[in-house]
Amino acid sequence: MVRYEVPADLADRLMARRGRLHAYDQFNAASTAMLIVDMQNFFMKDGELMCAPAARDIVPNVNRLAAELRAAGGLVVWVVMEASEESRAAWANFHELFHAEAFNRRMKSLGPAGEGFRLWPTMQPAAGDETVVKRRYSAFIEGSSDVESVLRRHAIDTVLVTGVATNVCCESTARDCMMRGFRTVMVSDGNASFTQAEHDMALRNFITYFGDVQSTDEVLVHMGRAPGLAAA
Repeated sequence: MVRYEVPADLADRLMARRGRLHAYDQFNAASTAMLIVDMQNFFMKDGELMCAPAARDIVPNVNRLAAELRAAGGLVVWVVMEASEESRAAWANFHELFHAEAFNRRMKSLGPAGEGFRLWPTMQPAAGDETVVKRRYSAFIEGSSDVESVLRRHAIDTVLVTGVATNVCCESTARDCMMRGFRTVMVSDGNASFTQAEHDMALRNFITYFGDVQSTDEVLVHMGRAPGLAAA
């Protein structure tokens, strides 16, 4: 993904409403969580049904931001998608978007024992991280996952959203996160999609109506961490 810049016309609108470009320009790391959404083989590995190759390019930024947040006392949450048997009936309308062969590929690869369910091999989980399994695009809707209870248990008020795809599970999760009362930031160079246009449009819509969009380095500055210093 090409570096995202807030378009000039939108920056003017945001400044008129907020008085500043970024709504959230200070983070308390101890009450901040980073959601790493769907950085799994199914969405990143060549040959998988929903591979977005650009997601491989954001791995260093996601790992770096996670390392910095942990060091500052924040929480890292791995949000992974599962193609569940429950969804065959409860989310049948979604499955109608696939032809039979594609549906079967998704269920096999993204099932809990599938190759697609596994994290991309260069992701770097660490002791103390949380893992949440979701079963819908948004991690926050009823029945999808227990992510909200995890965040509440850790007294989180600010959430950084990273992962793939920007305009699908990441945006869906980020929107609902904001509407559950969390200060929500989509990390522009910590998200990726299938095309640059999809990525850019999702970020534009989110910063306009739902929360904030910042780069990895901007987040680190606003968190009081010098950018670029974490181990790769």
